[in-house]
Amino acid sequence: MTGELRCYRCGASLKELTLPLSRFDECPKCSVALHVCRQCEHYDAHVPRQCREDGAEDVTEKSRLNFCDWFKPGFEVFDDREKLAEDRAKVKLEALFGGGSGATDDKPANPDLDDLFK
Repeated sequence: MTGELRCYRCGASLKELTLPLSRFDECPKCSVALHVCRQCEHYDAHVPRQCREDGAEDVTEKSRLNFCDWFKPGFEVFDDREKLAEDRAKVKLEALFGGGSGATDDKPANPDLDDLFK
């Protein structure tokens, strides 16, 4: 165990949580479940089943809460490149759809999409 325990999704510090993580622990910043494959030290996107523990059950959705007995919180699970890509995608979506503010009348928020709603 080296480094600080951080959320796999947003990178927020999890130092106020006690170890071992409870099955119901969530990130205090982004509220994702933490007892998930993506938060585990055995998670590896580059191996079959994305898990380095041969005895672990196969879990299809790696970001979904699970009961894996092999779960150990990983201290090197946050990937800032993945977070950066997610943030860039959000900016593009906001630019395309008008920032998610919605329309105040019956028109779409983005004038480029007017033709779709005629």
